[in-house]
Amino acid sequence: MLHSLEKAPAHADQAVETFLSHGTRSPKEYGGTVNPPVCRASTIVFDNMQDMDARQEAIDHDETGVMWYGRKGTPTTFALQESIAYLEGGYRTLLASSGLGACIAALSAFVKAGDHVLMSDSVYGPTRHYATAILSRYGITTTFYDPQIGAGIEALIQPNTRVVYVESPGSQTFEMQDIPAIAECAHRHGARVVLDNTWASPLYFKPFEHGVDVSVQACTKYITGHSDALLGSITTTQDTWQEVRNHVYAHGLNAGPDDIYLALRGLRTLSVRLERHQRNALEVAQWLAAQPEVEQVLYPALPGAPGHEIWKRDFTGASGLMGLVLKPCAPQALRDFVDSLALFHLGFSWGGFESMIMPQVDMPTRNASQWPYQGPLVRLHIGLESPDDLIADLKTGFARLA
Repeated sequence: MLHSLEKAPAHADQAVETFLSHGTRSPKEYGGTVNPPVCRASTIVFDNMQDMDARQEAIDHDETGVMWYGRKGTPTTFALQESIAYLEGGYRTLLASSGLGACIAALSAFVKAGDHVLMSDSVYGPTRHYATAILSRYGITTTFYDPQIGAGIEALIQPNTRVVYVESPGSQTFEMQDIPAIAECAHRHGARVVLDNTWASPLYFKPFEHGVDVSVQACTKYITGHSDALLGSITTTQDTWQEVRNHVYAHGLNAGPDDIYLALRGLRTLSVRLERHQRNALEVAQWLAAQPEVEQVLYPALPGAPGHEIWKRDFTGASGLMGLVLKPCAPQALRDFVDSLALFHLGFSWGGFESMIMPQVDMPTRNASQWPYQGPLVRLHIGLESPDDLIADLKTGFARLA
């Protein structure tokens, strides 16, 4: 009745690299296959009424790994959920069909009509849109705050504030937030802290050690790592688990087994990929910082970059995603810069093995903080290619920019 992974010994004595290679695998259970296979299922049949009653009782007692209905998970689902919960240091994890689905499910699980949300001014654009266009329709108000406000957020907390939604570093603009200070203020006033942890992944930022209540990730990005699946995860504390689980189940949120399998496969190489992403990104960032066309490199792991001290204090590593502020230039010059690149592909996502570029054509949307730069902002994802080749490609782009 229960998937055997639930009976596996704890992984606390394993290094994360060992867990990524061996955790939540059970080859003997599947005829010796290295990875848990894709399990496609909608209907689950029971041996008899007693079996059905026993499984219902197990679900009522919050046991995990129970096969009940396909939407609530299969062995493929359970393996990835257990892996992410362990890596993030949380209680349990649920999966959604996209990163945005995970973000909005975690946010909406705690609010009702008349409630108030505090949201970072640098949050992921679609999450911002959900707050302003959808939550507002249900009588839920959102106040955007300066992402660098830290403990000053206490002045913005209202009696009906239920959620403080954070993202560090900020999407596109890469401001670092003082998560422990924000969480301490939020909890003192009874608000939950929901964090988008996609940039750092659970390898480089442990959200629950810094006061976060719920951590979401777009597993589309680094967890999967190959730009071929859409997936999101929601990891909770024990205290927030029931609220989130009930909300997710009531809304019919789930992820498909093929995408889950691809994420499980990607997970095995997460540590080596992120190590290379970070190494390449730091080398490219250092080179970019010395270029005359560059106003500012927004990469928290770069010494001297905005937010570096918070990154150094709270994070154990950095990913391959950064922002690049160019000195003011004509719109056509920016287009020529982007279009001349051969290794940096133009696209909206990131986190795969390949390098990507996405210009922010307009100034970042701001309600509570002033964007300090005048030149165009470009987002770069540094992939697994040779950094020398990536720098050569950027040199070609700068020649066109000039």
